[in-house]
Amino acid sequence: MGDPVAKAELFDSLARVGKALGSGKRLELLDLLAQSERSVEHLAAAAGLGLTTCSAHLQTLRQAGLVATRRDGTKIYYRLAGPDVAALYAVLRDVAGTHNAEAAAARDAYLGDADTEAIDRDELQRRLAAGQLLAVDVRPAPEYAAGHIPGAVSIPLDQLGDRLAELPQDVEIVAYCRGAYCVFAHDAVRLLTAHGRRAARLADGMLEWRLADLPVAA
Repeated sequence: MGDPVAKAELFDSLARVGKALGSGKRLELLDLLAQSERSVEHLAAAAGLGLTTCSAHLQTLRQAGLVATRRDGTKIYYRLAGPDVAALYAVLRDVAGTHNAEAAAARDAYLGDADTEAIDRDELQRRLAAGQLLAVDVRPAPEYAAGHIPGAVSIPLDQLGDRLAELPQDVEIVAYCRGAYCVFAHDAVRLLTAHGRRAARLADGMLEWRLADLPVAA
């Protein structure tokens, strides 16, 4: 028989990782870091947190081995410890959305995707290769610069309304953003269709694109 003390320590160590994931804000930070490495200041602003609170959340994630750091001068930059952390976050998110009614309802209330058309990754690749659509990355510009779908153009959501003239009138536009739970692409499609453009969204986003090991341009 195994040592019960060692067994208890094993499962307690696993639980410490689970505990680190037991915060909505820490999950949001992982969602942001799945796009690109970021400074504490940038993460705090993007997640709507004070610097002290953001740093505390990041330290919890670091102690659990989920994120890593590097220093550049006075700034500290955080990144996911590995692609398996992004996969863990995606699985947690999808399991919650499938098996937890409260999480599913919250997702639907946030995204409101019943009014926006979606296409999957295979169709996007096929139609991009055939020149049948224009892919528009509506994430913030630094996330596009860190990695994007080859051939996609960058128009952040908060600039889209002012830059409609840059988009061709006779080509369907497919917007994409961070992932399946990111609202940017939904809002972009609503804006584009309200201005008479043919538009759809990628059914998921850059997180799932990377996890599928598809080509990424930077």
